[in-house]
Amino acid sequence: MLSEINYLLFNSVLAVSFVASAVYLVFFFGQQERLRKVARMILIGSGILQTLYILSRYLIAGYTPITSQHEAITFFAWSVTWAYLSFHWRYSVRNFGTFISLLVLILLLVAASVSREFHPLAPALQSLWLPVHAGVSVMAYGFLALSFCGGIMYLLQERELKSKKLGFFFSRLPSLESLDQLNSHCLTAGFTFLTLGMVSGSIWARQAWGTYWQWDPKETWSLITWFLYAIQLHQRVTVGWRGKRAAVMSIVGFASVLFTLWGVTYLLGGVHSYAQ
Repeated sequence: MLSEINYLLFNSVLAVSFVASAVYLVFFFGQQERLRKVARMILIGSGILQTLYILSRYLIAGYTPITSQHEAITFFAWSVTWAYLSFHWRYSVRNFGTFISLLVLILLLVAASVSREFHPLAPALQSLWLPVHAGVSVMAYGFLALSFCGGIMYLLQERELKSKKLGFFFSRLPSLESLDQLNSHCLTAGFTFLTLGMVSGSIWARQAWGTYWQWDPKETWSLITWFLYAIQLHQRVTVGWRGKRAAVMSIVGFASVLFTLWGVTYLLGGVHSYAQ
């Protein structure tokens, strides 16, 4: 019975997320304020359904469902959704929800394309550190995904302004200053969670394998990703990296995040590869 509910919940998540993206896109083109509010409410509904889906997998499996590709991608989509909603609670950035809803939908479609089977939990993963380390790390990726979307929006708006033909995107995207502030906020939050994820992972590794660091491929790429964002944050604070340079770096950093999550698993393997 619970497995059937779990199956229906994921299908509901897909359907509601698709509707949210569709309404956001209609709003993006038509700019009818009423649709923006409707789209945000639907996205909130998607976030709630994602939460229920993750909880249902937890009840079935008996452990934090973040150890397979499907679970990791779903958790990633969940973190992007709620990172955006928490961001929107404090800041308002024009049409940001359109880009976020499309990213969430893409992640969920990827999650739907891989196996949803439950796998026995490996002995090394049977620890209370699993939800702490994995959860904090994926929350970091959620905020860094916001920074990535902000970077895309910045480059689109800058290109529009440089062309001196203020057209489609100019009237629909925020100012370059607002997008740069968005990048700064999301980078700071994401880097903080990323650091906590690496620290908790090192402590867990010490308990599980007797060493804080093994230079496993995923550990190595996590460190590379951390350095990319550390350099960006350092340069922003010390020498004033702003604007296009910061936007490009947020995109490069997120590409490293994606490779750490999936590229390493399929190309390099290692002890951190998912349950497959």
